[in-house]
Amino acid sequence: MKPILTKKNYTWITIGFVTIILGFLLMSGGGSERPEDFNPEIFSFRRIRIAPTVVVVGFLLIARGIMLKPRQSEK
Repeated sequence: MKPILTKKNYTWITIGFVTIILGFLLMSGGGSERPEDFNPEIFSFRRIRIAPTVVVVGFLLIARGIMLKPRQSEK
């Protein structure tokens, strides 16, 4: 029985997972030491625009890895 996903598919899926983790790491932080204090750093451009975009790109890479069709070997 031929496997459905090839090494190339798993490579794209792994790249997607790493990209998603990077996006969540970009989102983290920005908290303050005391809960009463407001820290405007939580609304930085990196956390509001860049990090979610990186996460979405990661999901798209995983979808590409799943949908990627293996090449037909020429006979």
